[in-house]
Amino acid sequence: MTKHKKNAYLQEFIPELWHSLKEGYGFSLFRRDLFAGITVGIVALPLAMAFAIASGVPPERGLFTAIIAGFLISFFGGSKVQIGGPTGAFVVIVYDIVQRVGYEGLIVATLMAGALLFLMAISRLGSLMKFVPYPLVTGFTSGIAVIIFSSQMKDFFGLKPLVEPSHFLAKWHTFYEVRHTWSPTACTVALSTLAIILLVKRFAPRLPWGILSVVLVSVGCYFFSIPVDTIASRFGEIPTSLPKPSLEGWHFSLTQVSMLMPDAITIALLAAIESLLSAVVADGMTGGRHKSNVELLAQSFANIGSSLFGGIPATGAIARTATNVKSGGCSPIAGIIHAAALFCILRFFSPFVSMIPLPALAALLVMVAWNMGEWHQFKHLFRAPKGDIMVLLSAFLLTVFVDLTVAVEVGMVMAAFVFVKRMSALAHIEAMAPTHSELEGLAKTSIPPHVELYEIQGPFFFGVVDKLQEELRNLEKNPKVFILLLKEVNIIDASGLHALKELCLQFQKHKTQVILADVKGKPSHSIHRYGIDKLIGTKNVVPTLHDALMLSKTYI
Repeated sequence: MTKHKKNAYLQEFIPELWHSLKEGYGFSLFRRDLFAGITVGIVALPLAMAFAIASGVPPERGLFTAIIAGFLISFFGGSKVQIGGPTGAFVVIVYDIVQRVGYEGLIVATLMAGALLFLMAISRLGSLMKFVPYPLVTGFTSGIAVIIFSSQMKDFFGLKPLVEPSHFLAKWHTFYEVRHTWSPTACTVALSTLAIILLVKRFAPRLPWGILSVVLVSVGCYFFSIPVDTIASRFGEIPTSLPKPSLEGWHFSLTQVSMLMPDAITIALLAAIESLLSAVVADGMTGGRHKSNVELLAQSFANIGSSLFGGIPATGAIARTATNVKSGGCSPIAGIIHAAALFCILRFFSPFVSMIPLPALAALLVMVAWNMGEWHQFKHLFRAPKGDIMVLLSAFLLTVFVDLTVAVEVGMVMAAFVFVKRMSALAHIEAMAPTHSELEGLAKTSIPPHVELYEIQGPFFFGVVDKLQEELRNLEKNPKVFILLLKEVNIIDASGLHALKELCLQFQKHKTQVILADVKGKPSHSIHRYGIDKLIGTKNVVPTLHDALMLSKTYI
């Protein structure tokens, strides 16, 4: 890499914070960021704890994540207004990992995911994440919403199961078995919280409905001494400081790394997809443009940092990012202030935070699950082509009834097959008749005897190879000359090159001359590198169809 290219490469990874400060950051902008940062910090407080509890870890780990990851994402990120922290997208996978291998296993998986995100960033794969199909994202997002909703029924109704299974059907079966243990008090608190949320969203949509509803219900429960489970009664008091970064006591082994690699890949993919989707939403609201590879680098640092400080996986949060924009946030300073506000709450108000009723947080997550599901979009996608519907339903059903890792893996494979099928449908391989439009205007419009002329239109890749082979089977006998027109071929992959080489070798056995006509651009370069031009003779690779027809006459 030359010095100029190296500098240009490094320039790509300069955080948006640097650009914002360099462009002339003044007090008026800081005032906007200060208000927005404090607002988002207040909004993030109950969500961070609720996501942690739903993930099967103590609530403070959600706060640690929101503070550390939120700061790092804003400090190193590629979006001016992105807000990072724990999100609902990770609830399913985190809960599953914690149940299988404990919190230490989650830390290892998150560290591995951070490393994968780093490799994705420096490899400039950020721009490729936009090719993840929308039905797949909608499918597993809606599935996650169903899982989050299900996980909150225990606290929402105050049920007392001896063991809460992680599997969807087993969980609901257990809830049915212990339905007699439901608590009218817990249910009333949860319904009151939900009612306040709906009223605020209906009549005062600008107010932060999450924190407002939780605070009102918490105050009511305290003053009226309502007997209900709180954060303190189940998890103990929230600590007043961040833990020291440490890897002490964590054991890394090849077996553990191998076992957790699928989980790490899922965390990395979810973090990348969710953060870049959030950044795209923010771009639409602000008219700006994020830098996807810089954002992935920030996600890498955030997940590694969160692990070191006892947190959970983090990514860009769409709802909190939108709140930041609506509150006037205009630079990454707002995200940094949001993290600082959460730290101040942790430091000075943790005793009050510990008093929050768990049914109130359950009601909050029920509303988050409803918003996250985007059920109108889910229903609308049933008007899409059948292939997209299959991807949507597969991702949704596998997320709900199997697990998210399998859903992502199978969904990506199915989406790839649907894409290949559609791309192969665009490609056409056909024999050219003497009246074909390509022959019009040539000096000799007729195809000489003992000459077969075929044309490939569209991408020539592994999904099209069988079409070429099928066409060649229709040849009654081997011609003296076989002309293949590649004028409309703009892509050729290794499978296409291999099929072309096999075709040439097959015809050589029968003394048939192969002529390639009108090969352009990258396909021409690929054919040369693969040695096909040398195989058939460089003179048999000609620039036009007219040259091919003239050359064919010399072989007859």
